[in-house]
Amino acid sequence: MGKAEEFAAVDVSASVADVVDRFNAAWGAHDLAATLALISDDCVFESTSPPDGQRYVGPAAISTAWQPIFDDHASRFTVEDSFTAGAHVVQRWRYDWDGGHVRGVDLFTVRDGLVTEKIAYVKG
Repeated sequence: MGKAEEFAAVDVSASVADVVDRFNAAWGAHDLAATLALISDDCVFESTSPPDGQRYVGPAAISTAWQPIFDDHASRFTVEDSFTAGAHVVQRWRYDWDGGHVRGVDLFTVRDGLVTEKIAYVKG
């Protein structure tokens, strides 16, 4: 099994936290294909762009939004704190790139072993 398949192997019996952990591992490895394999066909991503973020639905639109982040191999996403509540995971994070950083929070929803929603908020 290759790296992408290892991150993205969908296990509908996996716990919500396990799904988000695999998602974060794929994200941290800058493996866009593996990250996208962990989202549902109707997944919603809302970015941190001001004032209210931009909404993307489905893997094709989300891939376009995430591609620049994944192309910056010097950047690093670090989970600072995380907790699970039912089908939801709340994570406080720090995103570093050459010359700066930002901190924020993601709200994940997981269904049937896949991320169905990732809503991002940022300080600033």
